[in-house]
Amino acid sequence: MTDSQRTVVYTDGACSGNPGPGGWGWVVPDGEAAFGGAAETTNQRMELTAALEAVRALPGPLKIVSDSTYVVNCFRDSWWVGWLKRDWKNSQKKPVANRDIWEPLIELYQQRDVEFEWVKGHSGDRWNDRADELAVAGAEQAKRGVGASSNDSDDDEALIGDGGRGTADAADRAPNDARGERRRRVAVLGHRPPELGGYDNNPISAAVEARLAQILAAHAELHGEIEVLTGLQLGAEQLGAQAATNAGVDYVAVLAFPDPAARWPKPSQQRFDALLDKAIDVVVLSTKVPGSTAEAAKAFAGRDRWLLAEADQAIIVWDGSRSPLSTVARNAEKALGDDVWILDPNDC
Repeated sequence: MTDSQRTVVYTDGACSGNPGPGGWGWVVPDGEAAFGGAAETTNQRMELTAALEAVRALPGPLKIVSDSTYVVNCFRDSWWVGWLKRDWKNSQKKPVANRDIWEPLIELYQQRDVEFEWVKGHSGDRWNDRADELAVAGAEQAKRGVGASSNDSDDDEALIGDGGRGTADAADRAPNDARGERRRRVAVLGHRPPELGGYDNNPISAAVEARLAQILAAHAELHGEIEVLTGLQLGAEQLGAQAATNAGVDYVAVLAFPDPAARWPKPSQQRFDALLDKAIDVVVLSTKVPGSTAEAAKAFAGRDRWLLAEADQAIIVWDGSRSPLSTVARNAEKALGDDVWILDPNDC
């Protein structure tokens, strides 16, 4: 069946806090649209609700276009088949989060002719932007207690696939196995530019980037599809994003707070923005911008804990010297055991 024979509908979810007031929206290009919200919910639940409400409202064959990999990958990669076989348990034998929304959506998917397509959020797509506007409107209504439906859950989903809108405080994260099956994740952390030859392009940083690309390509060959988790801070984290691109691997940007590059020199900000645009998803862990160096350090430490909690493996670019990376490496080994790769820049 061609797209011209399907109704194309764009869906999106938004949440202020995680959990917090949230909204969902869907729109048919140059056609119908709807939105709603919930006073206490999560971004993932709103993404799911948007898709469910669209399928319920629109007859006939559908193509749902969403910027949520959480929604799209369930159907693209047939996660739901395994869930049903295991009586709504994920691959780690834990209950599937948000089953109350997944179950009716999957039932309709089995009964209807529905396909899903991913679109990058905030990439200039007119109708994705419109769905986002509707979702935000639903969230604003929910904040005011107007037209908000109850959509609460005991499952606090970690943010992924939200196009950078949602936020989550460190206490509101879900462990890896709470979100069902997904690609293997590799966190990249490590030295800042002074330990990597400086802020400009140089032989040391180029060698580290090349070696990271080799490692990521090898992991992709061994494990199938993988994705990199990176905070996009200057140094090893940005090299990890560039290496992922060179290796043909997707990466997710995990930001401790909004616009961490705001005080950087203009060229560094532009580089950050370019890398951010290439990320398949953006996670912002807190809406609060630090007011001091101490607060920023605390935020980045929380981000590091999030990365290690979400990752299946970590690559730490570290020369073994005494530095804050000593603690990061120790925490990584506690969290991930043997799945920690220490990459010494001096050996590249």
